[in-house]
Amino acid sequence: MAVRAARVWHSLFTTHPARTVVWAFALVIAAGTALLMLPASSQDGSATDLVTALFTSTSAVCVTGLVVVDTATHWSGFGEAVILGLIQVGGFGIMALASLLALLVSGRLRLRMQLTAAAETKSLGIGDVRRVLLGVAGCTLAVELAVGAVLALRLRFGYGRSIAEAAYSGFFHAVSAFNNAGFGLHADSLTPYAQDPWITLPIAAAVILGGLGFPVLLELLRHRTRRRTTGRRNWSLHTRLTLVTSAALLSVGTVLTCLLEWTNPGTLAPFDWDEKVLNGFFYSAMSRTAGFNAVDMGALNATTLLFTCTLMFIGGGSAGTAGGIKVTTFAVLAAAMLAEVRGEPNSTVMGRRLAPHVLRQALTVALLAVGFVIASTLALLTVTKAPFEDVLFEAVSAFATVGLSTGITADIPDSGRLILILLMFVGRLGPITLVSALALRERTRRYQLPEERPVIG
Repeated sequence: MAVRAARVWHSLFTTHPARTVVWAFALVIAAGTALLMLPASSQDGSATDLVTALFTSTSAVCVTGLVVVDTATHWSGFGEAVILGLIQVGGFGIMALASLLALLVSGRLRLRMQLTAAAETKSLGIGDVRRVLLGVAGCTLAVELAVGAVLALRLRFGYGRSIAEAAYSGFFHAVSAFNNAGFGLHADSLTPYAQDPWITLPIAAAVILGGLGFPVLLELLRHRTRRRTTGRRNWSLHTRLTLVTSAALLSVGTVLTCLLEWTNPGTLAPFDWDEKVLNGFFYSAMSRTAGFNAVDMGALNATTLLFTCTLMFIGGGSAGTAGGIKVTTFAVLAAAMLAEVRGEPNSTVMGRRLAPHVLRQALTVALLAVGFVIASTLALLTVTKAPFEDVLFEAVSAFATVGLSTGITADIPDSGRLILILLMFVGRLGPITLVSALALRERTRRYQLPEERPVIG
């Protein structure tokens, strides 16, 4: 009996790297829930109920930012430290963090550990895992320290905060921003700093860098050194796709936000023109996956909420702290549609032909994401009386691990919160990772069936 149980345990937890990642995230969420339920985690010294603690732990580990209680007023210093730790662990990646610790202790990585880390970091080869892990740790530390220092100095000398308060708030928001978590220490997020570029721009920079994805950041750093010696810049297709698509979405989001909200008295109308552009840019950057807001989300026009859902659904770069279906998935699908409209047999982008399995993966991710969002929206509508557009916005925000909300999160009943918890968990791990983790075994078909074309359209 014990041998059989051990085999089942081995099959569930260790035989597939993606499955190991899923279980690792689940275990960390469970540990965070237990810590947040402790009386020491709340300011009034009372135990937090299970659903609230589970929701907060999932939101932190999945770097979402949706909250059902105010972070600054409900949680104690210990509780905020737990949340910050969960954000850091979730953003860095459970298996990437475990592999890095093993590397630092033993100086080497076992093959199974390397495969697991590769599944989490999306490394292209086993031999790259050591370099990727160290690079991820270096990038994370450098950006968080730099942005945290800028924010702390601004809060200290611009707002008269004490040194301890300025440092704590600055580095808390820096960690939350780089990990695209969206957790803040103010009930109204960053609206008190909507007119301060020394606060909003560093946070936006951290969000964008974290949302690009670690492979892109590491390649940019590596090729910067190579360009100094060769004078050439030879970025991979993934990096070029991520940078171009991210820049295009950021620009479109900024323009649309300014156009739709320019005269809205509840959002951009009270600001000067330069402050309107600043907040349009900040909102566009946050809509991709971060969750901070500098304007009242409840006052946004319905058209703004709709295009924000689109930006949230697309998300950021692969293998980073962003959520959504990822910009490369969006770019691949756009290339496939363009090729079909042109009548071309192959999909090409930036001088490269896309492999058929890449197109199938992109289509699978997008359709699974649409299915999860539609099903969860229908389920949420049955348990809450909130308007449809607010419920849809909440569902997309949870799945894309964004954290933006029109203000209905705290009013959703426990059954609806459990739906959002599942959405955040699936959105963080990705549909492909979750499905492959649940698959019992891989199947290879050794024959081909006769070809036939059904009528399309």
